[in-house]
Amino acid sequence: MSLSRRDMLRYATLGSGVALISALGAPGLAQGRPVLGTIIDYSAAVPSPSSIRAAGHIGAIRYVSDARPDAAWMRAKPLTGREADALLDSGLEVVSCYQYGKAATADWLGGYEAGLKHARRGLDLHYAAGGPENRPIYASIDDNPTFEQFTLQVVPYLLGWQEVVGAGNLGVYANSPTIDWASAVSLGSFYWQHDWGTPKGYVHPRANLHQIPGEVRIDGIGVDINHVLTSDYGQWSLAGSAPSSDPGLLGS
Repeated sequence: MSLSRRDMLRYATLGSGVALISALGAPGLAQGRPVLGTIIDYSAAVPSPSSIRAAGHIGAIRYVSDARPDAAWMRAKPLTGREADALLDSGLEVVSCYQYGKAATADWLGGYEAGLKHARRGLDLHYAAGGPENRPIYASIDDNPTFEQFTLQVVPYLLGWQEVVGAGNLGVYANSPTIDWASAVSLGSFYWQHDWGTPKGYVHPRANLHQIPGEVRIDGIGVDINHVLTSDYGQWSLAGSAPSSDPGLLGS
């Protein structure tokens, strides 16, 4: 697939409009949203389910992606069926995410072909770990891309993902400007916000999850904490369930 100049201009026009709206006062629209629980993500090692529960969290967002050869410390990629079963058997939630590269090797830099490649691998690993059909995988835009980068590289990358997993199962991990642009062009049904490039204190109105700054330790392992903001944030346990409009209903 190749995107035509007309396609690119369409994305640029829509995205610019949303960016302008954000600049004029969108921050604050999402403030005051209730936090329904906290869920952790980690890649260095695997904490025990009992320790996760004891720390007050409801589950884990787990990588269905391979560890990079240059990151020997990354011993918790990919999620295995054994780990997933242990989490689920303990009454904890599981959510799938994908990230292989970072910085100069960021996944999205490869555009559409990279999106296809990573989505296929992510879906294979999701299923291998026992992940259900019709649950999202969050594709990572772990950066602060410019609008030009979004249009020329992030859009094709996410289109590759969407072609493999389907529009309803595409999650996007990104900062708030990228969520603005992606949602404006209907790329992503779930959004997980990080704060690199996000206005300080702002939580995007469409964010299902928000990764809060700072790292904590569970079983001596560094983990990130995420606020759960909607009842359906991509957790496996809702496979086959109709989406709930009640933000107070959690999967566990």
